[in-house]
Amino acid sequence: MSNLGGVSVIFDLDGTLVDSEPNYYEAGRQTLAEHGVPDFSWADHERYVGISTQETVADWRERYGLRASVEELFTVKNRRYLELARSSTRAYPEMRRFVELLAAEDVSMAVASGSSPEAIQAVLSGTGLDASLRTVVSADEVAHGKPAPDVFLEAARRLGAEPAGCVVLEDAAPGAAAAHAAGMRCIAIPYVPTQADAPEFATAGLLLRGGQEEFTAQTAFDWLVRSAGLS
Repeated sequence: MSNLGGVSVIFDLDGTLVDSEPNYYEAGRQTLAEHGVPDFSWADHERYVGISTQETVADWRERYGLRASVEELFTVKNRRYLELARSSTRAYPEMRRFVELLAAEDVSMAVASGSSPEAIQAVLSGTGLDASLRTVVSADEVAHGKPAPDVFLEAARRLGAEPAGCVVLEDAAPGAAAAHAAGMRCIAIPYVPTQADAPEFATAGLLLRGGQEEFTAQTAFDWLVRSAGLS
């Protein structure tokens, strides 16, 4: 039994555990360029941070008037992303350290992500995080992606944990909203610092407005201990 009193921790993947957004942007830029949209910018990409790939490409199709089907766009973008993910995804060092601290306390952990199962596995195995993070839920496996709570509730179910005993780590407003809707506490680390004032982040138990630059494994661990009533 963990010294953290039965607390379970659920990690978002992209932008939270690993810095994969540059790969998602590049995969999206290449896909859209192939379909006649040559000027997809990083600012354009930022509006999709925290939203599943399926929902992203569906929005592209409408926003840019694309002829390709959602399925075709999804397949192309996912293939391009997987090529990048396998070779060039970086885990945030302090997040890796946090996983190690939790593992040492036998804390139950899971990953709940809007990415496809293949993309999640590519990233976790490529970074070595799969050694500690074996319970994985993709938005593809549930009815609704974030901001709906489905992925987090399914992660809790697979861990055998009550939602109230779960703490979510999230970098995006839709994910913070999903954690709140699931009845879970949240440590929020905004990937886009200018979005730190988003109302969804106001529900977080711990909001690190500076994002990953402000996050430390020890700060998060100490907050977890305090919030479990063990300090």
